[in-house]
Amino acid sequence: MIERIIIIENVDPVVFFGINNSNIQLIKTLYPKLRIVARGNVIKVIGEEEELIGFEEKIHELEKFSNEMNVLREEDILDMVKGKAPAIVNVDNLIIHGLNGKPILARTANQKKLVEAFDENDMVFAIGPAGSGKTYTAIALAVRALKTKKTRKIILSRPAVEAGEKLGFLPGDMKEKIDPYLQPLYDALEDMIPPLKLKEYIESKIIQIAPLAFMRGRTLNDAVIILDEAQNTTKPQIKMFLTRLGLNGKMIITGDITQIDLPHSQQSGLIHSMQVLKGIKGIGRVEFNKKDIVRHKLVQKIVEAYEKSEE
Repeated sequence: MIERIIIIENVDPVVFFGINNSNIQLIKTLYPKLRIVARGNVIKVIGEEEELIGFEEKIHELEKFSNEMNVLREEDILDMVKGKAPAIVNVDNLIIHGLNGKPILARTANQKKLVEAFDENDMVFAIGPAGSGKTYTAIALAVRALKTKKTRKIILSRPAVEAGEKLGFLPGDMKEKIDPYLQPLYDALEDMIPPLKLKEYIESKIIQIAPLAFMRGRTLNDAVIILDEAQNTTKPQIKMFLTRLGLNGKMIITGDITQIDLPHSQQSGLIHSMQVLKGIKGIGRVEFNKKDIVRHKLVQKIVEAYEKSEE
């Protein structure tokens, strides 16, 4: 009899082992000749060598499937252990699978252009109105790069500027003070990465979420870096941010030039940078419009009404 240790590294243990360890219990019944014990992200298995080799191969197949799909169901385990391909519905314009296998898609023409621009360029500006999916698509692309090991970390940033309100002196430590500004980024990540895995990524700094001011002095190698709400940066701020790009890095800068919350005396760094960097090879630009709005159907009507009012 031989003992072998298998470490499950790439997936959330709750997704892989199932609620109340239901998946591991099923796996145990499918391998009655093996003694299997699972704790945390470690599987200890005892048995004959030939049986162990086949078991380890299947476990890594299940791990890969679970990592890609963010779900592992009973029928998936049964199919894969029996040597069948699991039933996967092919979806056009898929970026990644979110929680419970939910497909996250490039849903509009300009979202598809953003996917293409990200693949073809090291820096992409994505400009457009609220609700057009700029930030969500950008974060999905970053998560895809992390899952496929094309990058080692994701860095998400926003300028800490209030949308027409003064929040005053917020209670708590630094993280508690700045988290309200960064919550939209957390919301998108929570749609795409299981909770325990997301917590692990944040604690190990594989995913970093920080205000723009925290970027100064850094060189960001092997990372996908996203600057959200870039219309609220000043010219020095966005120059500082853009020059953080390191080796094997990619940047996506998103913003809505109709929602600038800076004082009237300050020009938006986003508008200035797009003018200065126009025509440079390796920098892509995608302009979203009201047809890309994928929130509640009323949002598009609200945007149109404000456009008419301003005209």
